[in-house]
Amino acid sequence: MDTVNNINPTPNPFDPAALRLDQSFADTVGVKKHLMTVPVRKPNRQDFVRVHPDPAYRLTPAAIIEVKEDREVYLVTPNMAQDLPGEFIAATLFTAINRQGVLHLWPVKLPGPDGKHNEWHRSAAEAAELAMKRWLRLTANMSLGAYEVFEATGDLPEPEWPDIPFPEILKIAFRDHIVDRADHPLVQRLRGQV
Repeated sequence: MDTVNNINPTPNPFDPAALRLDQSFADTVGVKKHLMTVPVRKPNRQDFVRVHPDPAYRLTPAAIIEVKEDREVYLVTPNMAQDLPGEFIAATLFTAINRQGVLHLWPVKLPGPDGKHNEWHRSAAEAAELAMKRWLRLTANMSLGAYEVFEATGDLPEPEWPDIPFPEILKIAFRDHIVDRADHPLVQRLRGQV
């Protein structure tokens, strides 16, 4: 008998079974997730969300400019807001999170200079307050002229908020979208200079 043929061959280093990671690999590698993007938007209609209950995780009043055609939101510094009357809206920026752990800033418009709230803004503000204690979903009802709020009926766990201070969240959310000078491209666009 040929003993050379009975010797076990060298294992194939490219065998998928030998290369496949155990499903708990993320628990063992000691990684920390970095927050790189923070959208500024109202909650998606399919998402259940919570709002951070700590007042240190919101900015009110904030001056923002919504550029609808670009789907972008800009934060305006107080000095620039004085130079842009009628271009910005006053809002509260709430820190919110969905069930998938996606953090975002939820701008909720404040009453106008006359102190009047429209029903869209009022219902969004009430929903944000309620979302500090409960998971909820927000849906626009055009016939009602306001948002409808649906509370989750399951026993959902409390959100896991990232360990990051609010100023850092603002910096990430508005890193390229802060209007802080007269020659800012958005200001030039609003004034018809470009």
